[in-house]
Amino acid sequence: MTQLSPSYLQIFATVGTLLMALLTIFIRLKASRRPVNIKKIIMPPVGMSTGFLMFLVPDVRIPWWWGIVAFAVGWFLFSYPLIRSTKFEVVDGQVYAQRSRSFIIVLLVLFAVRMILHQYIEMYVSVLQTGALFFMLAFGMILRWRLFMWREYKVLAEPAPTVQ
Repeated sequence: MTQLSPSYLQIFATVGTLLMALLTIFIRLKASRRPVNIKKIIMPPVGMSTGFLMFLVPDVRIPWWWGIVAFAVGWFLFSYPLIRSTKFEVVDGQVYAQRSRSFIIVLLVLFAVRMILHQYIEMYVSVLQTGALFFMLAFGMILRWRLFMWREYKVLAEPAPTVQ
């Protein structure tokens, strides 16, 4: 069996991440034409949670506190720009995500910061452990952002109680 060198893994990871960022931008722009619902909000973190299976592989495992720190950085730092650039509007009784240039800029800046951090962190841990750390960071970021979206959606989608 042929083994890939770490430099090839880095190239594949970088290209893969860039493609995912571009795909996210494309999907987000397309999704703004359709109403939002609870399923569309919660499915990304649910689907992403299957990534925790990577920790079954011993080479990918990281110390607990590294994972907690990476998750916290995603939760508190990286999710904030996504939350600030996400706005909803009600049109004909349906909730839509507003198109936002700032969202695209935020995604591209987060991608650039991720690439810089990736290069730095990879000097100290293996490529697989770096992937695990960035998965934890991304999961924390996505989870908080989607919880914010869910809360905002609930406020807009539920009819206001009538006063009698």
